[in-house]
Amino acid sequence: MATGNNIGENIKKRRTKLGLSQEDFAQKSGVKYTTLTKIETGVIKKPSVLLMARIAKALGVSIEDLLK
Repeated sequence: MATGNNIGENIKKRRTKLGLSQEDFAQKSGVKYTTLTKIETGVIKKPSVLLMARIAKALGVSIEDLLK
Protein backbone atom coordinates (compact mmCIF):
# COMPACT_ATOMS: atom_id res chain seq x y z
CA MET A 1 0.00 0.00 0.00
CA ALA A 2 1.20 3.47 -0.82
CA THR A 3 2.17 6.02 1.76
CA GLY A 4 0.27 9.29 1.86
CA ASN A 5 2.89 11.08 -0.19
CA ASN A 6 2.83 8.37 -2.85
CA ILE A 7 -0.91 8.84 -3.22
CA GLY A 8 -0.35 12.54 -3.86
CA GLU A 9 2.49 11.82 -6.26
CA ASN A 10 0.35 9.30 -8.15
CA ILE A 11 -2.50 11.78 -8.44
CA LYS A 12 -0.18 14.53 -9.65
CA LYS A 13 1.49 12.22 -12.17
CA ARG A 14 -1.82 11.11 -13.64
CA ARG A 15 -3.26 14.63 -13.61
CA THR A 16 -0.30 16.10 -15.48
CA LYS A 17 -0.38 13.20 -17.94
CA LEU A 18 -3.92 14.33 -18.82
CA GLY A 19 -2.62 17.88 -19.23
CA LEU A 20 -4.80 19.29 -16.45
CA SER A 21 -3.80 22.09 -14.13
CA GLN A 22 -4.65 21.72 -10.46
CA GLU A 23 -7.40 24.30 -10.90
CA ASP A 24 -8.92 22.51 -13.91
CA PHE A 25 -8.71 19.17 -12.18
CA ALA A 26 -10.30 20.54 -9.01
CA GLN A 27 -13.31 21.67 -11.07
CA LYS A 28 -13.49 18.39 -12.97
CA SER A 29 -13.28 16.23 -9.85
CA GLY A 30 -15.40 18.36 -7.54
CA VAL A 31 -12.58 18.47 -4.98
CA LYS A 32 -11.62 21.88 -3.61
CA TYR A 33 -8.43 23.31 -5.10
CA THR A 34 -6.84 23.77 -1.68
CA THR A 35 -7.66 20.20 -0.70
CA LEU A 36 -6.21 18.88 -3.94
CA THR A 37 -2.95 20.78 -3.47
CA LYS A 38 -2.67 19.50 0.11
CA ILE A 39 -3.14 15.91 -1.07
CA GLU A 40 -0.59 16.29 -3.89
CA THR A 41 2.01 17.84 -1.57
CA GLY A 42 1.47 15.28 1.18
CA VAL A 43 -0.04 17.67 3.75
CA ILE A 44 -3.13 15.44 3.70
CA LYS A 45 -1.65 11.96 3.91
CA LYS A 46 -4.83 9.92 4.13
CA PRO A 47 -7.63 11.46 2.06
CA SER A 48 -11.14 10.18 2.73
CA VAL A 49 -12.64 7.45 0.60
CA LEU A 50 -15.10 10.00 -0.82
CA LEU A 51 -12.27 12.28 -1.95
CA MET A 52 -10.34 9.34 -3.39
CA ALA A 53 -13.44 8.17 -5.27
CA ARG A 54 -13.98 11.62 -6.80
CA ILE A 55 -10.33 11.93 -7.79
CA ALA A 56 -10.15 8.41 -9.22
CA LYS A 57 -13.34 8.91 -11.24
CA ALA A 58 -12.07 12.20 -12.68
CA LEU A 59 -8.79 10.51 -13.63
CA GLY A 60 -10.55 7.48 -15.09
CA VAL A 61 -8.79 5.02 -12.80
CA SER A 62 -9.69 2.95 -9.76
CA ILE A 63 -8.89 3.99 -6.20
CA GLU A 64 -6.59 0.96 -6.03
CA ASP A 65 -4.54 2.35 -8.95
CA LEU A 66 -3.88 5.51 -6.95
CA LEU A 67 -2.72 3.51 -3.95
CA LYS A 68 0.02 1.68 -5.85
